[in-house]
Amino acid sequence: MKKLPVVLIATRLLLGPIMIAIAYSQVNKERVVLVSLMIIGLLTDIFDGIIARKYNVSSEKLRRMDSQTDLFFWLCVGWCAWLLNPEIIKNNYGSIILIFVMEALTYVFSIAKFGKETCTHALLSKLWGITLLVAFVSMIGFGYAGIPFFLAVFFGIIGHIDVYLIIYFLPKWTHDVPSSYHAYLIKRGNSIKRNKWFNG
Repeated sequence: MKKLPVVLIATRLLLGPIMIAIAYSQVNKERVVLVSLMIIGLLTDIFDGIIARKYNVSSEKLRRMDSQTDLFFWLCVGWCAWLLNPEIIKNNYGSIILIFVMEALTYVFSIAKFGKETCTHALLSKLWGITLLVAFVSMIGFGYAGIPFFLAVFFGIIGHIDVYLIIYFLPKWTHDVPSSYHAYLIKRGNSIKRNKWFNG
């Protein structure tokens, strides 16, 4: 069981290229398969952290690996959305570019301050992940952006602002920080409570 978090992360890492290959193949019902794989990917993301914390194997290395795998997985999902619905991507390119820039800035700010990428696994970022899933299910599964896409962009912006504040407040690099408020408490030397289901 202690090795299961790594297995789940590796599974999510493999799912990305598999999904792209399926999207390129244009086989019948590929959209249903892609939606199913997206849900599996999200479940691996949820349970790798829960299991790692339960068996006390939630190390810095594992959490950083998890964060980078998340980024790669969602980029692959986005690629699939573009392959199947290029018109949706073109019609919303401004919002998409904004999210890409905000994501890149988290790396810039964190590396500039701490010398390594951010790895907060913040609660708002997790909420963004859920809205991303809903938006991609809507786009890939039904060819529709609409409100799901708007919510994903909205929570993406809010979540990234929260991460910027976490980076700003933290006196030293730390992984698994639930929110910018918790980072502020850490800055003041206070202890913080973490939920075993959502944060280390």
